[in-house]
Amino acid sequence: MAVETPATDVGQRARRHIARRLMPYLFVLYVINFLDRMNVGAAALQMPKDLGFDDRVVGLGAGIFFLGYFVLEIPGALIAERWSARRWIARIMISWGIATVLMSFIHTAHGFYTVRFFVGAAEAGFFPAVVVYLTHWFRYEDRAKVIAFFYAAYPVSFIIGSPLAGWMLGLSWLGMRGWRWLFILEGIPAIVFGIVTIFYLTDWPTQAKWLAPDEREWITEELLKEKQAKQEVRKFSVWEAFRHRDVMLLTVAYFFALTGGYGISFWLPTILKRLSGLTDFKVTLLAGLPYLAGLLSQQINGWHSDRTRERRWHASIAIFCCGAALLLAVLFRANVALSVTMFTFVGMGYFAFHPAFWPIPTQFLSESAAAASFGLINSVGNLGGFVGPMMMGLLVTRTHSFAAGMLYLVGSLFLSSILMLFIRQGRESPAAPV
Repeated sequence: MAVETPATDVGQRARRHIARRLMPYLFVLYVINFLDRMNVGAAALQMPKDLGFDDRVVGLGAGIFFLGYFVLEIPGALIAERWSARRWIARIMISWGIATVLMSFIHTAHGFYTVRFFVGAAEAGFFPAVVVYLTHWFRYEDRAKVIAFFYAAYPVSFIIGSPLAGWMLGLSWLGMRGWRWLFILEGIPAIVFGIVTIFYLTDWPTQAKWLAPDEREWITEELLKEKQAKQEVRKFSVWEAFRHRDVMLLTVAYFFALTGGYGISFWLPTILKRLSGLTDFKVTLLAGLPYLAGLLSQQINGWHSDRTRERRWHASIAIFCCGAALLLAVLFRANVALSVTMFTFVGMGYFAFHPAFWPIPTQFLSESAAAASFGLINSVGNLGGFVGPMMMGLLVTRTHSFAAGMLYLVGSLFLSSILMLFIRQGRESPAAPV
């Protein structure tokens, strides 16, 4: 991973060594995470007809994942900080892998709701645990880049997962339809990598035998200086962090961003199917285009945010562009080619938002306060993953059109952009450690 902040030779070696050791592996874990989280969107091309579900049931089942997620997110983030991020990430992966496999055995709406809830509860804490883990290894001025690299797994999971899901939907083994095999075959890797994680990751630089002694000493001292600099300004407790004005604004802004993001990502294959009438495989290929574009935009925005050391405007403009593109997709929905183009721009704006967003809490919080704020922001924010798909399902059922639901998502994205501009942190970054 390229780095540009001036540092000593040992610092440059340490940063390269840490990035090469940790980031590719964490990237793979996040790809598996999103394959398991969003495969229900591809399964929705077959499952409703097989089980007799209408759009309301599908939307509610997709969204209920985030209720289970909400319940355990904050405790999970604190456990990662105070106990062991490595062990906690491993536990999460094994649990959600098992729950994902169980999705293949559902037959009723109640079964669908129950298993989706437990998939969300099993996964709760994964993302904040990884963000906490990254703060143990990377300095503030490098975090937007590493988060952009890590978060690239989100669009990559769809680039890989969309055609893979299209292929799996065509399976018919042992008398089971493709959507059931989709859950089985995508749940197993989480279990396997969860076990590997226990042995591969290292919790702290001081424990890293794979780092040279001078590299261990350099990164430990740099992170200690960063921690001390924050404490000299003010050390926040967990409860003070929860009440902090900017933490509350970040939480609400993230909620509305994810309402729009998950609302469109879950329903996009169905929207494209009904617009185009193409085969399931071709629809899944088209649905991958926004994620391919988003992969590029998030790297550029993360790099530029670190270079300028500005976060707030980078996040606000990105999510505003996402909403504007979705509005244009609604207005030009009669033109399939133009709609697909606009959905591609939706992906660019949405994925560019996250690398600039997540370093903001670490600018003024540390240790348990930062971990708890990650959990709070991510848990409440991910309730948008419940609201977005559910509201789309309700509005589609009521209006027999996707237009009203997408306009609801447009409003959510614009509101997120406005809220980001009221955040005080992120306007000016602290001086880089010497």
